[in-house]
Amino acid sequence: MTATGTFGLSSEARNLHWLLNNLVEEVPGVRSVAVVSSDGLLLLSSDPEQSEAAAEPAAAGRPEGPRGSSADLATVVSGIGSLTIGAARLMEGGPVKQTMVAMEDGSLFVMAISDGSLLGVHATPDCDMSVVAYHMALFVGRAGHVLTPELRGELRRSLEGGATGADAPGPGSGAGGAPTGSVSRCSRRGPSGRGPGRGPGPCPCPGPAAGS
Repeated sequence: MTATGTFGLSSEARNLHWLLNNLVEEVPGVRSVAVVSSDGLLLLSSDPEQSEAAAEPAAAGRPEGPRGSSADLATVVSGIGSLTIGAARLMEGGPVKQTMVAMEDGSLFVMAISDGSLLGVHATPDCDMSVVAYHMALFVGRAGHVLTPELRGELRRSLEGGATGADAPGPGSGAGGAPTGSVSRCSRRGPSGRGPGRGPGPCPCPGPAAGS
C-alpha cells in the first residue's frame, strides 16, 4: 500500500505522507490508514484510489470500494470520533485520547491529533495492539505540530486536484479556453454597418444576424 502522490506538495505535506507510509509498511497487520479532519474530510489515505473516490462525487454505476478501504474508514473514523467526544462530554471525562474496537475479523483504532483531526487504523484481528498504538502515537506526536489550517487545505486540495486540470485552459489559450490570437469571423454587421465584424474568440454581438 502506498499513500497518494506527493508531486508538488510542500515538505511538511510530503513528511506526513512519508509518516503514513511508514505506519502502513512497518507495522504488521495494518490494513488501511486514514487521517480525517475535525469536520470529517479525508486528508491522508493509504489507499490512493479510494481517497480519490472520496474527493469526487460518486459516479453512476461505479463499484464501491472494499470494506475497510480508506474512503470507508474515513467515514467510520469521523462517526466514531463524534460519538466518543459526545460520550466524554456527557461523562465529564475530558478529551478522548484513543478508541479501540475489537471485532471478530478486524481491529479498529482511532486516535486524536492535537489540532482536532483523527488518525484511524484498520488492522487484522491478531495484530499486536500495543505496537499499533505505539506507532500511531508517534504519528500523532509528529503530525500535531505541522497540521496547520494551511497544511490541511493543501492536503485536501491534493486529493481534489485530479479533477481541476481537465477544465483548465491549455497552453496558448485565452479567456474561456479560446486559442490566443485566433480570429473568428462574425456574420453580423459591425458598429459602422460596413460589414461583418472580426475579433478574437466567439462573437459576443447581441441581436439577430445580418440579413435576418
